[in-house]
Amino acid sequence: MDLREIVEKYLGLAGAYGKPVPLGGFGLRRQETERLFSAFDEDYHISRFFHFSYSSGESYQINGFPHTHVSLDAEIQTIL
Repeated sequence: MDLREIVEKYLGLAGAYGKPVPLGGFGLRRQETERLFSAFDEDYHISRFFHFSYSSGESYQINGFPHTHVSLDAEIQTIL
């Protein structure tokens, strides 16, 4: 998945920007989820729009830290 596909999938799951959605909701295998979101987290121009959190649910290792959810800022549209 590329960034545009992730954003589209996120909006389908969340219904609006700023709402946390489970990382497992993107329909990727664990390894793919961790690799993809870790790569986005490492890129400053992208990561500033991603907000990872940890609550109940399946946990994923994003750059070595456990997270269960992600929310996106609407401003991510400026880089699509």
